[in-house]
Amino acid sequence: MKSLWKVLWVTSVFVLLPFHTSASPAHNDRPGTRHAKGYICVGCVVVVSVIEQLAQVHNTTVQAAMERLCSYLPEKLFLKYTCYLVVHMFGPDIIKLLSAGMKADVVCHALEFCEQVSGQPLCHLYPFPKVAWKFTLEKARQIVKGSPTLKYSRSSSDICSLPFLAKICQKIKLAIQNSVPFKDVDSDKYSVFPTLRGYHWRGRDCNDSDNMTYPGRRPDNWDAHQDSNCNGIWGVDPKDGIPYEKKYCEGSQPRGIILLGDSAGAHFHIPPEWLTASQMSLKSFFNLPTALTNELNWPQLSGATGFLNSTSRIKENSIYLRLRKRNRCNHRDYQNLSKNGASSQNLETFIESLSRKELLDHPAIVIYAMIGNDVCSRKIDPVPEMTTPEQFYSKVMESLKFLNSHLPNGSHVILYGLPDGAFLWDHLHDRYHPLGQLNEDVTYDQLYSFLSCLQVTPCHGWMSSNQTLRTLTSERAEQLSNTLEKIATSKKFTNFDLFYVAFDFQEITKKWQQRGGQPWQLIEPVDGFHPNEMALLLLADVFWNKVQHQWPHILGKENPFNPQIEQVFGDQGGH
Repeated sequence: MKSLWKVLWVTSVFVLLPFHTSASPAHNDRPGTRHAKGYICVGCVVVVSVIEQLAQVHNTTVQAAMERLCSYLPEKLFLKYTCYLVVHMFGPDIIKLLSAGMKADVVCHALEFCEQVSGQPLCHLYPFPKVAWKFTLEKARQIVKGSPTLKYSRSSSDICSLPFLAKICQKIKLAIQNSVPFKDVDSDKYSVFPTLRGYHWRGRDCNDSDNMTYPGRRPDNWDAHQDSNCNGIWGVDPKDGIPYEKKYCEGSQPRGIILLGDSAGAHFHIPPEWLTASQMSLKSFFNLPTALTNELNWPQLSGATGFLNSTSRIKENSIYLRLRKRNRCNHRDYQNLSKNGASSQNLETFIESLSRKELLDHPAIVIYAMIGNDVCSRKIDPVPEMTTPEQFYSKVMESLKFLNSHLPNGSHVILYGLPDGAFLWDHLHDRYHPLGQLNEDVTYDQLYSFLSCLQVTPCHGWMSSNQTLRTLTSERAEQLSNTLEKIATSKKFTNFDLFYVAFDFQEITKKWQQRGGQPWQLIEPVDGFHPNEMALLLLADVFWNKVQHQWPHILGKENPFNPQIEQVFGDQGGH
């Protein structure tokens, strides 16, 4: 029974409680720690809220609402099966508590998924009940007193401690930790598998049994006999005996795009339909397995390296797709080396996942975009945790020296500034969060306070009602941006030139308003923190236009043979 509990508990936390993946600075939250318990609390409140609202929307019992939620989940990754197990174990207690009129946060405190830390304020999402919280919580605890589920630890052992999962868990952990593909037969850092750091993150391998065949390399013998750089252009023109790669790509200045970023660059995204009972259907969770195996990121739709058609219905494309359109020889040459929680201070832990050989590969455009975690912290007092300009300068220089020793000559590195994140509070604090829209009972102010209380907020400095704290956070972000600009204008490297581009959210906000939109529509609705897909593509548009206007040589030539490449090779094997 204990082994079943481990599998059931930890699996349910991972798959059903999406807030477990945070965008705050990278950390190792082991089961049982304050922060790990905080994620569990948030997840519980989210799931119980959805159950309660499903019952309300469909005018059914809580039992029927739980079964409805499970029926929506896909069978992949045992999601549906795990959901039914969770309902079997916790369903009776949840039914009793919700039937007694308890809100989701009270339910989760009573079931000990949330805990009251001695000397700390009580963390709650919903407004306090009309009667005293202490009385309400005691009543809830009496309702579930003696429940068999309460005897199990809420900080169960790591599922990877189970012998039959240890090996596969270790491989997955290393892939995520080191930002390299989980499935990579020839160990060239490229994969034929989409997720788990596969081709959603970097160009798809076209021969996973040959580590000298991968996107971005200079062609071997002009790819007369095979496609050594995976851009879909190979073979010999029978009319004149000239290899197509030589005919169409020689002198066109091919180059790739590489992003060194954080969760914003990876496009962290939790679809609002996962939490909105009135919109939930069988279609809502079809992409949940993909999202989970991409760490709740969507790099395939990101502003820098996205290659799929945008779901946001705007005309702008990613930087990669623009580079590809400019020169079809750039096909598949992208790498998104972004990571949740990444900052200048921990980039060294995964920068070696970069795949570029100084002598064998084409030059690359590298965008350094650590835009938040150097000033963002989940701590109650985040200011001492912020990276100082001196620390920032030192770590950025370390990263640039690494790039100089790995990038081919003729590459370009662009340092991307930090935003003024005060716009988050300004545009969201009094709006209703997706969990609060049905009954108008949860604003972003309440969400921010709840996450900060649990110390799992992605950025207490900007997601705070304290205006002084928000100002201090913005001032430090400006100092770090100034440091980047200073480096870009004063430092020289042998293998690349260096540039600085400001993060101008005001400019994209203005563009969006000119189209009839509102600023809050550019922010991820579930976490209330990240730029959403529309914002990322608008930022890519501003970035591209600035580079094209000021430093067009960074982008390389427009290839006059693009029509011929398309005529002969079609979509070049797709992505």
